[in-house]
Amino acid sequence: MDSSSKLSRRAWITTASGVVAAGLIRTQTDAIRLDAQEAPPPDPTKVPGRLVSPVGQRAPTERPERLLRTEALSSSSRTPLHELMGTITPADLHFERHHAGIPDIRLENHELLVHGMVDRPMVFTMDDLMRYPRVSRIRFLECSGNGGGVYSRDRMPTEVTVQAIDGLLSTSEWTGVPLSTILREVGVRDGASWILAEGSDSAVMSRSVPLDLLEGALLAFGQNGEMIRPEQGYPLRLFIPGLEGNTNVKWLRRIEVTDQPTHTRDETSRYTDPLGDGTARQFSLVMDAKSVITFPSYPYVLPEEGWWEIRGLAWSGRGRITRVDVSTDGGRNWTPAELQGPIFPQSTVRFRHLFEWNGRDTLILSRATDETGYVQPSVQQLWEARGPQTSYHQNHQRAWRIARTGEVTFGLGELV
Repeated sequence: MDSSSKLSRRAWITTASGVVAAGLIRTQTDAIRLDAQEAPPPDPTKVPGRLVSPVGQRAPTERPERLLRTEALSSSSRTPLHELMGTITPADLHFERHHAGIPDIRLENHELLVHGMVDRPMVFTMDDLMRYPRVSRIRFLECSGNGGGVYSRDRMPTEVTVQAIDGLLSTSEWTGVPLSTILREVGVRDGASWILAEGSDSAVMSRSVPLDLLEGALLAFGQNGEMIRPEQGYPLRLFIPGLEGNTNVKWLRRIEVTDQPTHTRDETSRYTDPLGDGTARQFSLVMDAKSVITFPSYPYVLPEEGWWEIRGLAWSGRGRITRVDVSTDGGRNWTPAELQGPIFPQSTVRFRHLFEWNGRDTLILSRATDETGYVQPSVQQLWEARGPQTSYHQNHQRAWRIARTGEVTFGLGELV
């Protein structure tokens, strides 16, 4: 954890005392901002503002480099879920996960080969693909390893943010050509049941996906109203709503239609989960229902007792979220939270719940239910089903402990 993000109790006490002395009405932001403050700008009514720029800029305190969490030479970065509003993730804050860096690809040079068990193998240029009728869909994308680096029976950090736990999750409006359109063009033969999707990065990332899980899949070249960015697969990626992120192959260059999985390096050395009985889960592609409370969470501090709004996100790869329950007593009792529309299938949804904090030690959790009736499990239920070695699809309930001081730290719910 970056030392600059850790809570200084002395700083908090000083700030809180100053606010009380001034007689100000405190809001949640009194507890949230601990970053070093820059010198205030001049009175905007006294000096002219800057002129129009070629591309709009974020405010200095809201720049992506401050919000994204990554390490030098890292292959991933995480979305600051606790800092965002609504459900759409700005393109420059979308999480990243790469296996061999970001390739430099030119739009005019990129081609997609579709072959295998088809009647008419074809090569499509980007100009070819962009002539087809396009659609746009608001959907989440999540790495199957989201949360896996935090939960362990042997190691359980408490000073960890939502971004560090579940930041391999983002939601965008994706635009492209339905994959079904291109598969009709090439003519899928009888007996075909899988595809192999392959990328143009130096890892030649590739994944096998069953044809019956490709409903709604896009050959995506747009994201949030602009061409997809290089970090997200420019100029073309496969986007499959509801499936684990690695199947959404970036820099897509080849689709082979087959009658069985290909068992590539990327789906044997990775993305396979050993189970407690000596077997393994493979091709567990659908992302199960999940939720996380984004406020209050570490490193926030509640400055006083009273009414506070619990806020968070819920999502499911199987369809729409229909219900989110919140517990403020460690999971003994649950109360339905309010869902904030619109609620799209395979998309994040905001939930909120008012609770009165009495100043005592409190453990808060959330629990999502989707339209299939699936209920987000507790950590004990997940580990009993899959064993302690599971690394992927860590979708169990997340818990936050509120101490009597108002400090919020991460916990494991019933195990705490």
